[in-house]
Amino acid sequence: MQLGKYIRVSIKRRNRQKMITICYAFAVVIAFVLSLANNNEVVASVSPNETTNFLLIEKEIANHIDVPESIYPEDTAENIRQLFTMVNDLVSQKKEDREITVKNGDTLISILSGLGLDRNKANNLFYDIKEYYDPRNLRVGQKLKANVTIQNQTGKIVRLNRFVIEPVVGQKIVAILNEQNQYDVTDQKQELIKEVNSAQGEISGPLSVSMQNQGVPNRVVHNFISIFSYGVDFNRDIRKGDKFEIIYENYIDSDGKVVKSGDVLYAALILRKDKIALYRFKDKNGRVDYYNEKGMALKKTLDKKPLAMRNARISSPFGKRFHPILRRHKIHWGVDYAAPRGTPIFAGGDGVVQVAKYNGSYGNYIKIRHNSEFSTAYGHIQRFAKGIRPGVRVKQGDVIAYVGSTGRSTGPHLHYEVIQNGRRVNPRTIRASTGENLSGTNLANFKKVVSGLHASYQNMFAQKQTKQMAKK
Repeated sequence: MQLGKYIRVSIKRRNRQKMITICYAFAVVIAFVLSLANNNEVVASVSPNETTNFLLIEKEIANHIDVPESIYPEDTAENIRQLFTMVNDLVSQKKEDREITVKNGDTLISILSGLGLDRNKANNLFYDIKEYYDPRNLRVGQKLKANVTIQNQTGKIVRLNRFVIEPVVGQKIVAILNEQNQYDVTDQKQELIKEVNSAQGEISGPLSVSMQNQGVPNRVVHNFISIFSYGVDFNRDIRKGDKFEIIYENYIDSDGKVVKSGDVLYAALILRKDKIALYRFKDKNGRVDYYNEKGMALKKTLDKKPLAMRNARISSPFGKRFHPILRRHKIHWGVDYAAPRGTPIFAGGDGVVQVAKYNGSYGNYIKIRHNSEFSTAYGHIQRFAKGIRPGVRVKQGDVIAYVGSTGRSTGPHLHYEVIQNGRRVNPRTIRASTGENLSGTNLANFKKVVSGLHASYQNMFAQKQTKQMAKK
C-alpha cells in the first residue's frame, strides 16, 4: 500500500515538474512574441511553417496534460489552447503604413470605418479629433496617413494603430491607440524656421524657367509673375538678356528641409535700361501691396483674362451675338473664355466677395467689389475655391473658383464681366486702375523697410557673386 502511494506521489511530482517546465518555456515564447507585437518599429510576423510549429507545440502540451484534477484545474488545457490561439493570431499579423486619399463623398466617419473601426469607436475618435480639427474641412485629394495591423493571409484590417491628419504644413492631428485600447489624440505643431533667400539671373528663355534654374521654388515664381503681370506684358516687354532679382522667404523644419514658401519681399525686373523694383509692405490697416522705392503703387488694372490658362481663346466676345441656346440675337454682357473643366479662375483685382452662390442662368456665380467704381463677375463655375464666401477679401491673382459648365451653358468656359458704376462694360477695353500710393506714417515706415532690404539684398547678392567667381 505504501509502495503504491509512493508511486502515485512520484508521478504527480514528475508531471508537476514537466508542466512547470512547459509553462515556463511557453511564457518565454509569449513574452517574446508580445514584445514584437507591441514594438512600433518591429513587425510581428512569421511564415506559415512557423505557425504550424506553434500548433504542433500546442498539441504536444495538450497531450501531456493528463494529470489528476486534484493537482491541475480541469480548464488548464483549454486556457493554454486559447493562449496559443492568441499567439498564433499575433504572429500571423503585420503592421503596415497606409496613405488615404480623400475622394468625393468621403467623410471622416466613413474613412475611419474603412480602417477597421466599428461604429462606436469611429464616432468616439471622430469627436476626439473634432476638438482640434473641423472634419468639414476635409477636401478631395487631401492625403491622410494611417498605421494598421492586418492579417497576413486575408489582408483584412484588424486594428488601427495610428491615424494622422495634416491640416496645414507644420501641424499634425495624431491619434494613437493606447494600452487601454483607446485613442489618445494630440495636436502636434512643429515650429518652422523662417529663412530669407535671394536669387538673380539673366533671362534666356521663359522667365519661369530662368528663375527655376536659379533655384527659385515654383510657388515663388508664380507670385513673382503675379506681382508684375498687370504692369508688364511678358510676351512683348521681356527679351533675352533681361534680368531679374528677388528676395523671398522659405520655411524650414528642424531637419533643415524646406516645407513651404513664404512671401516675396523684393522683386525686380531689369528690362534693357529700365529697372522696375517693387517692395512688399503692410500698411497700418493691415493691407499688403507692392510699391516702388518712392512708395507709389504699381498701378494695377483689372485682369482682362483672370484664368490660369493664359492662352485661353475667346469663345464669345462682348456685345450683340446669336445666342447658341436661345437661338436668337441677344446682347452678351461679358467675354467667354473656353478652358478645360477645373481650370483655376483668379480674382480680377483686389476686393471683397459680394456674391458666391448659384445664380440662375449664370450657374455657380461670384461677384467681387473692387472699389466704389468697379466690380467683376464670374459665371458657369464648376465649384468655388476653399474659403470663398460673401465678405471675404481677396487679392488680385488669388484662386477663387474653377471653370465649369453650370447654368445655361453649352460647354466648360468662364463668363467674365466687368461692372463700372453699375453698368456692364467690355472687359477687353476697360482700364480700371486700382491701388493707392503711400503717404504719412505709412510712407515713413515703408522707407525704413526699403532701407533694410537694400542692405540685405546687396549683401546677399554680393556673397553670391563672390561664390560664383570662386567656382570659376
